[in-house]
Amino acid sequence: MNFEEKKFIIATHQMVYGAPQALKDYLIQENTKETVFIGLPFHEQRMTFFEVYKEKKKFFSKLSSRKFSFGFLDYFLDFFTVFYLIFKQNHKYDFFFGVDGLNCLAGLLLKKMNRVNHVVFYSIDFVPVRFDSKILNCIFHTIEKICVNKSDLVWNVSPRIAEGRKQFLQIPNDPTHQIVVPIGVWNKNIRKRDFKDVKKHQLLFVGHLLKKQGVQLVLDTIPAIVRKIPDFKFFIVGGGEYESVLREKIKKLQIEKYVYFVGWIREREKLDDMMSESACAIAIYKPEKEKLYNFTYYSDPTKLKDYLSAGLPIILTNVPYNAGQIQSKKCGIIVSYSKDSIGRAVIELMENLEKLKNFRLNALEAAKEFEWNKIFYQAFEESGLSYAE
Repeated sequence: MNFEEKKFIIATHQMVYGAPQALKDYLIQENTKETVFIGLPFHEQRMTFFEVYKEKKKFFSKLSSRKFSFGFLDYFLDFFTVFYLIFKQNHKYDFFFGVDGLNCLAGLLLKKMNRVNHVVFYSIDFVPVRFDSKILNCIFHTIEKICVNKSDLVWNVSPRIAEGRKQFLQIPNDPTHQIVVPIGVWNKNIRKRDFKDVKKHQLLFVGHLLKKQGVQLVLDTIPAIVRKIPDFKFFIVGGGEYESVLREKIKKLQIEKYVYFVGWIREREKLDDMMSESACAIAIYKPEKEKLYNFTYYSDPTKLKDYLSAGLPIILTNVPYNAGQIQSKKCGIIVSYSKDSIGRAVIELMENLEKLKNFRLNALEAAKEFEWNKIFYQAFEESGLSYAE
């Protein structure tokens, strides 16, 4: 594709750097004629970003704040925001990437109004039952079906998304229409640390603190770990509704000197430093008997790729679709959702330094497959967008 002649739009809900922002950076790097990025508020955030890039430079930027929240209705307000921001530009765009259903729906309406040539539904998450309300789930399923069927192309971060749509929504799985575009990393931006400088007894968790993330199981196994590894440390990067419960458990177990809450690290360099200096990391997702409610089962968790790119072996449950690949490449260990299984894996890696060193080298090698440049180049080639007019 001659990117210099094309105009792109990306519309997403954003909280932290992820796939939509990576696509924006890739398009800017490819020197597109114009790239518009609309970042809508997510959860407690109230800020909307509207950015325009031309010739690799930011041409225009506007930040607006939403003073009030109307709950679920905010999403429909976001739909009209995207439509209005693009419609008022009064010229036509070549590609619209709608990240999630309502953003994609706005793109489809803009295409109907002859403001967009091609619409790509960029699906970074999926779950058959998203809401407690049957009415809301019905609305979600209807939007999902429209976006998959009416978009020119669908990008899914995991093969399980198309499988789930077929099983639960009766949407055909056409591999030429729904293609897999996994989560990636910018390997060149992440610091690599010599093994001699790694803190061999430091365990790391990065992410939202929710019960289903299994951090409480790590806390439960710390008394057993420190009997083997007295200088063990567990760093928790992130925050969330479950943090207060975890802090209470730490007091009850009397393990305060082994656990450190860091909070969210917004500066990417600082996060990369903490990842690269740690020995290994955890991703303990709770297995669900019923796939209807399990986001992680259908997703491609960003932190797995971040861990690998920093050289971090991963102790994880067999929930993400690529857990088996991580273990087979010997850069991770699959454990059951239990404190004893997690504890054994931590001790195994931290006591066997030769194994830890080899697993770290394997992690760095595995991360090379997930370079964003490679992923997006292949996605544009495979989807035929390189030849779209």
